[in-house]
Formats: sequence, C-alpha cells, structure tokens
Amino acid sequence: MTKSQLIRLLMEQSDTPAEDSSKVVRIFFDSIKNALQKGDKVEIRGFGSFILKKYSKYTGRNPRTGESVRVGKKKLPIFKPGKELRERIDDSKETVEIRKQVRKKAKLR
Repeated sequence: MTKSQLIRLLMEQSDTPAEDSSKVVRIFFDSIKNALQKGDKVEIRGFGSFILKKYSKYTGRNPRTGESVRVGKKKLPIFKPGKELRERIDDSKETVEIRKQVRKKAKLR
C-alpha cells in the first residue's frame, strides 16, 4: 500500500475531502518522523513500535572492489510488529489452511 492509496482509503471510509485526508496522513507520518528524530520511541498499541537502533562505527567492505571502507556510527529506525499484528498476519487464510492440513495428516498417523 502506498501513501496515496492510504489517503484514498481514508477519503472513502471517512467521507473526508482529499485535502483533509492528505493532511491527516502527512501529520501522522511527520509525527512519527519527528519523534524518532528526537530519539523517542513510537508505540502504536495493536500495531507495533518504531525505535532507533544505534550502530557503532566499523570497518566494512566495498562489495565491488573488496576495499576496506570506514563506516561511521549511525542510527537506523527499526519497526517491531506488535502481538496483535503478528497474530493477524499469522492467521491469514493461507496459514489457517496449512495448519488444518497439518492437523489432518497428524490425526491420520
């Protein structure tokens, strides 16, 4: 799903004008970006959390040349899915069907 698809979905489901829907989505994402930029953790219950992972400086390798390259310390945003999201994805129709088949085979043994 893209940002524009999310805006369109918000417009359709809430009968909100395009301009307002776009503003809501922009504010939502900007708020997450700003919080992470300040070093805050962003937690959305039932969905997941965004945290910053800090990496120390290290010596890496250029994959094309094999030459050693110094990489400075950095921070990267990491998304950790929440329990509800993990369970919802895990309980997709395909997964449920596979589980049924496995149980059926186990009973036949």
